[in-house]
Amino acid sequence: MKKVMGLFLTTILAVGLLVGCGESKNGNAGEKKLVMATSADYAPFEYIESDKSDEIIGFDVDLAKAITGKLGYEIEVKDMDFGGLVQSLKSGQADFVLAGMTPTEKRKKNVDFSDIYYTAQHMIISKKESGIEKVEDLEGKTVGVQLGSIQEGKAEEINKTVAIKVENRNRIPELIQELKAGRFDAIIIEDTVAKGYLNKEADLTNFTLSDDPEEAGSAIAFPKDSDLTEKFNQELKKMKENGELQELIVKWFGGEN
Repeated sequence: MKKVMGLFLTTILAVGLLVGCGESKNGNAGEKKLVMATSADYAPFEYIESDKSDEIIGFDVDLAKAITGKLGYEIEVKDMDFGGLVQSLKSGQADFVLAGMTPTEKRKKNVDFSDIYYTAQHMIISKKESGIEKVEDLEGKTVGVQLGSIQEGKAEEINKTVAIKVENRNRIPELIQELKAGRFDAIIIEDTVAKGYLNKEADLTNFTLSDDPEEAGSAIAFPKDSDLTEKFNQELKKMKENGELQELIVKWFGGEN
């Protein structure tokens, strides 16, 4: 009887130890895997080369793998619409977001951000025959933006001084398709992302918008009060100092930032 009881207690202890080594939310002690949420339609930040595989690749993915690897975590990358990324953090579906996201004051009310890891500018793209060469030429035009993006806010800002119709879509390729089909007169996307489409689409033209320096750049988003924020910042700082971040920039963007 004593042997049976001893075996029973040993089994309970073993199960308890296994449970104690499981995952926990938002980077707490004992976690072995972190979930990264992103919107994989934003080459070269995050995208899928569907003719090769269904793996999400890109600058943000490499950056996430580098940082989580240094911190001793495995990583799972989840693809979703950009407009749902902040909510994925608030609902506990993800531990962090890496998606070329700008740390606006509005977003800071709901999530925390790392230091800036990359800066870019807004670009307005239209067809070459459109005659759109400056912001004033957008008067009375339909302008497409990605839902929930910083460019959506930029379009609304333009609308205060130049009357435009703003429409949004979930994915960047949808914006390009609508533009080419003539349903949009112009679209606003980040210049780094725009370059990939401009290189492939000979009938498109563009100009760059000046940006508010206080809202420029991309950062990593975390749930409020996550202890991952400081951990990621420490590794990000090291990567800036030792040149690893610049190596990734050169790999994916082909130049300096």
